[in-house]
Amino acid sequence: MNKDTSAPFDAIVVGSGISGGWAAKELCERGLKTLILERGKDVEHGTDYIGENLDPWEMKFRDSVDRKLADSQYPEQKKCYAFKDSTKHFFVNDNDHPYTTDEDKPFSWIRGFHLGGRSLTWHRQSYRLSEMDFQSNLKDGHGIDWPIRYGDVEKWYDHVETFAGISGNRDGLPHLPDGQFQPPIDLNCVETELQKRFAKTYDDRHLIIGRCAHLTEPTEEQLDLGRGRCQSRNQCQRGCSFGAYFSSQSATLPAAERTGNLTTLTDAIVHSVIYDPKTGKATGVRVINRLTKEHTEYKARVIFLCASTLGTTQLMLNSTSEAFPNGFANSSGALGHYLMDHTSGAGAYGRMDGFDDQYYHGRRPTGIYIPRFRNLDNNKLDFLRGYGFQGGARRLSWRGTTRRPGLGAEFKDAIQKPGPWMFHIGAFGEMLPEYSNSISLDAHNTDKWGIPIPHMSCVYGNNEEKMREDILKTSEEMLTSLGLKDVTTYNVKGAPGIAIHEMGTARMGRDSKTSVLNSHNQCHDAPNVFVTDGSCMTSSACQNPSLTYMALTARAASYAVEQMQTGAL
Repeated sequence: MNKDTSAPFDAIVVGSGISGGWAAKELCERGLKTLILERGKDVEHGTDYIGENLDPWEMKFRDSVDRKLADSQYPEQKKCYAFKDSTKHFFVNDNDHPYTTDEDKPFSWIRGFHLGGRSLTWHRQSYRLSEMDFQSNLKDGHGIDWPIRYGDVEKWYDHVETFAGISGNRDGLPHLPDGQFQPPIDLNCVETELQKRFAKTYDDRHLIIGRCAHLTEPTEEQLDLGRGRCQSRNQCQRGCSFGAYFSSQSATLPAAERTGNLTTLTDAIVHSVIYDPKTGKATGVRVINRLTKEHTEYKARVIFLCASTLGTTQLMLNSTSEAFPNGFANSSGALGHYLMDHTSGAGAYGRMDGFDDQYYHGRRPTGIYIPRFRNLDNNKLDFLRGYGFQGGARRLSWRGTTRRPGLGAEFKDAIQKPGPWMFHIGAFGEMLPEYSNSISLDAHNTDKWGIPIPHMSCVYGNNEEKMREDILKTSEEMLTSLGLKDVTTYNVKGAPGIAIHEMGTARMGRDSKTSVLNSHNQCHDAPNVFVTDGSCMTSSACQNPSLTYMALTARAASYAVEQMQTGAL
């Protein structure tokens, strides 16, 4: 992928994850000579998925990470559900990439610095925001109004779903719009029964199969890219040589590469954006080689910042000049503020009697989804916005007996028999945008490349705490009413960031005095710079956000090229 980087470029894309991959694809396919800059190492599709296909007994700790290693080098990364021996090379060493927080406001920043970024390790749940979500700030007065509505981004949701490959069912719910889906993955027998009970018990609640970025019926275009049908191996975060799930490596980067317009440079840490006050535009970026610490500058007509919410904002805050003493394109003072994540770690589980003669096969890559049902029309409760549940049903297996004492043939026979069916749900809840939740630059500490490290100050507010109480109460009541036994709630309070849905900090808005970006993800203060990762979000909704990043990126890229063609950029 690496080519001559001394050549002039039409576009520079900073970051190669979900947003950066999409920016590169769209810009290259529209004829722009594009340079993608990735601060981490190269990862070749298939070849560098070193944990793929390993069985538990082939790993020293059965896919667990040595505790001493995890504690000493990955104190934050180890909190992620996907951090395992087979995946740890896709997570940063926290010692090499420090950040600070307020003592009483911890923040968990889960990261992977390599080509493809977190597109290799995301959980692939893919849901659209609805018209309600784009209007929520305006209606209840928290945050500022989105400068776009669902109609502005609908065709771009269509566009990215068709290319990426999203499996799901058309459920006809206005607050969770349907999309361009491949055939859905099946519910298992218990989930099918519970879906029927939901329909009989509730008018406002629905159990559906989770919509996920996995191919179930690959298109000709997807097959041409070397992608194949999902094999239900449940090794997704290790990397997938089949290309069955969407990642930069499986989809967008190969599509960009085949145009002949892409140049990829890894080990390239972008230090800052270069601004020309005479033209009012950016001219390029300053880059530090990760290995040699050599400094280089690259020039382009347009720049897309897609380095992740906190990575992009750190870069912009570090891009100071006489024109922008407080950070690039920050005349509004909003840059770095309104940091959001979803509240998570609360829900319930219970036993489902019956179905003892049935089981399931394979390890499917998704579960069930219960879309938001709180405050859909009016705020009727003592908290604003809402939450959705994810989860699923499974039978207990031998894994539950690993700590049970026993010997002999009778014990061995017992652990080969499946246990009862269990059903669990856990919520993702919306977090309100608050000015005080922020990222700034540490005034006293730099990383090994001389760049000021980030400082996060973020805490869940009263609204999120009240929502959490409702999640616990409602999940218990719901499972009990559906006939589950021994229903138990759980409430694991993690710090913001642990849901890995961080967003905000360079928000879109209608007014340049209160926002960083306009309706096309274009910096108000520098029209040839676009920001399309999670930092652009004006509110968080409660859905997994990555599909929205994809759609906004494709939309912004199309607009940027149109502006270049007319001479506006």
